[in-house]
Amino acid sequence: MTVNQHLEQFHGLPVFEFVPALEEAEANGGAAELPGPDGVAWKVGLHYESERSFVEWWQRFLDTVDTERVRAVVIGLWAPEEPEGLQGALDAIVASAGRFPALRALFVGDITYDECEISWLQMCDVTPLLTAFPALRELVIRGAAEDWEGKGGLALQPVRHEALEALRFEAGGLPASVVRAVAGCELPALERLELWLGVDGYGGDSTIEDVRPFLDGTRFPKLRHLGLQNSEFQDEIAAAVAHAPVVARLESLALSMGVLTDQGAAALLEGQPLTHLRALDLHHHYLTEEMQQRLRQALNGVEVDLSEAGKPDDRWRYVAVAE
Repeated sequence: MTVNQHLEQFHGLPVFEFVPALEEAEANGGAAELPGPDGVAWKVGLHYESERSFVEWWQRFLDTVDTERVRAVVIGLWAPEEPEGLQGALDAIVASAGRFPALRALFVGDITYDECEISWLQMCDVTPLLTAFPALRELVIRGAAEDWEGKGGLALQPVRHEALEALRFEAGGLPASVVRAVAGCELPALERLELWLGVDGYGGDSTIEDVRPFLDGTRFPKLRHLGLQNSEFQDEIAAAVAHAPVVARLESLALSMGVLTDQGAAALLEGQPLTHLRALDLHHHYLTEEMQQRLRQALNGVEVDLSEAGKPDDRWRYVAVAE
């Protein structure tokens, strides 16, 4: 699996691409027809032939749209050619935070593989996004890489944020330091948490010990969905989840996208009951047909996603998203 499609919706709103709309209007010598500020998720991002920088287009966005009414923003490609660190774009976004009093959702990195592989998306410390937008309810970060000199890379500092309800990190290799920082955050309103852990070859150096803090049920009191996904140690995660106190209050659970085998699935079935769940996402797995049938029978009434089945005896098992 690759990240091969741009967002069409975000935070319940259709995504509207700001840059192409203005470029087309300029080419035709007219004014762009823009939607209402609060009716769409505004995407600001470059393309390969962009002549203006991201910072220039961001300023154009600020000058054109009534950002005081904007509810959701999607950040696309911030470098038109070679991979470039997020820092400059992030600084511009944070500097204008006061102009977005209604902002409730932010997606950083709506970038497909043909623009830049997820493992090449050069990131930085994203903590300022949480501190600059105290009313934010949803934050998604895609990418984690360092720059070509081995500097930077995705980072997060433990913070307290009163409003955040949904947090997702998408990466082919999520640094253990970020996983630990998430666990160290105080997020009293958090209902959904998803971590794409990835592989060590792309910086995903987490172990089972790094994810255990999410399982005891004390970190995030309102958590209703937990995703520990895209991992090479998915069986260990499944075994730990099988007896985790947090599961009893979850409505949905995602252990998908990783190297889950019959061993991990058996541990789930032998652990605490999962029949209270609305949904269990196990897509992209290496389960036998027999184990898949056992899961369906044991979890009758639960929406179990067992799509994208790999060959159980395949010696080359891989996570869904790495490079």
